[in-house]
Amino acid sequence: MSRVRKRLTTWLVTLVGLVAPLVAFAIPDAGPGAVPPAAAPHVFAAPQATTPGAPASVTGLGQVTVALFIVLCAVFAVAWVVRRMRGFGNRVGSAIDVLADIPLGQKERAVLLKVGQTQILVGVAPGQVSALHVLAEPLELAKPADAGDSRPSFRALLMRGLGK
Repeated sequence: MSRVRKRLTTWLVTLVGLVAPLVAFAIPDAGPGAVPPAAAPHVFAAPQATTPGAPASVTGLGQVTVALFIVLCAVFAVAWVVRRMRGFGNRVGSAIDVLADIPLGQKERAVLLKVGQTQILVGVAPGQVSALHVLAEPLELAKPADAGDSRPSFRALLMRGLGK
């Protein structure tokens, strides 16, 4: 029950944190040139000095909602790009190269490394890297016929979806 209560509290705090700025923005104020009620001149003495407050509109709330949606989309887009490019920029010259890797479990991988002219099979797990085997003869890895991405292109998917 404690875990459910903790999760519910977390969601509630998050919801309040997201809704509070929207509600605060939606509450109408008197406008930028308005005088506070205590310092306002008497209405009969200077009827031209008082201006009516701006009416509360839904457009302000809509603008805030759209801006929040755009920011959330940008955050998710950046997270997706970072996840897709996890190997980008990890190059250490040409001394060490990752030839192949394969997942063995949820968090475990076997990685074939090339260090100089030697190939080493390494097991990678959370918090642990261990050498599994040092190959006596380097393996010749054949590249597939289409050396590009094995996923179909957008055009091929669209044509197949349209039945052409």
